[in-house]
Amino acid sequence: MHRAGIATHCRLTPPTQNEDRNLLLMDYKKSKAPTNTVTHNLMDFCEGTDNIYESVAIMSKRANQISVKMKEDLSRKLKEFASANDNLEETFENREQIEISRYYEKLPKPTLIAADEFLHKDIYFRNPTKEKENLSSEL
Repeated sequence: MHRAGIATHCRLTPPTQNEDRNLLLMDYKKSKAPTNTVTHNLMDFCEGTDNIYESVAIMSKRANQISVKMKEDLSRKLKEFASANDNLEETFENREQIEISRYYEKLPKPTLIAADEFLHKDIYFRNPTKEKENLSSEL
């Protein structure tokens, strides 16, 4: 089933021959994105695409990339604390695990990071449909 919408590809950097997935993801821990909601001019999001819906689709895909990376990192760090025989005392005494969880809770949300990257033009994106249309119009 074909979903109606805009087919876009977004990444943090332009594509290279030897692409590494980790290079595509900015270090979200160093992001300068706000941790709370900020009001923006809606027309600022239209720059580069001339279409607010395409811009939202790009930011959504980028937010999903960031969210997956954050979840992988958090799971990997929390896996270090997993043990086969947890008892009640160990659960309450594990301060390091609680600190890690609090740290990730205080980070900016993936949607805010994606919006910040989009506004600062840190996301490389392309629309294959538009590229095909441009090629066919040139012929």
